[in-house]
Amino acid sequence: MSKPLAKRNVLFVCSRNQWRSPTAEQIFRRHPDLNARSGGTSPKAKHAVNENDMAWADVVMVMEPKHKQRLMADFSEALRDKPLHVLDIPDEYQYMDPELVEMLEQSVPALLGLE
Repeated sequence: MSKPLAKRNVLFVCSRNQWRSPTAEQIFRRHPDLNARSGGTSPKAKHAVNENDMAWADVVMVMEPKHKQRLMADFSEALRDKPLHVLDIPDEYQYMDPELVEMLEQSVPALLGLE
């Protein structure tokens, strides 16, 4: 009998950790193969991404290219060997917006090889 695969830690990042990344965390925290967390790149974020988040994450998913640039500037060493995906989801959705949920459910599983 083979040992179950360890869960992957996925960090979702947006600007202020208010709507997009918390929505992604909420959706994917229930997935049996994943642990999900969220954070923001802004100092005013509800939870600002830090070194501990980067060390914890196996995969990082950002909403926009500017988030990738910010993380690469602040955490380039921690991100060296980690997949970092840009989801291209603009800041025009509220928390758990049905359209946002659908976009996340369509893009994230494919990027993580969960389909």
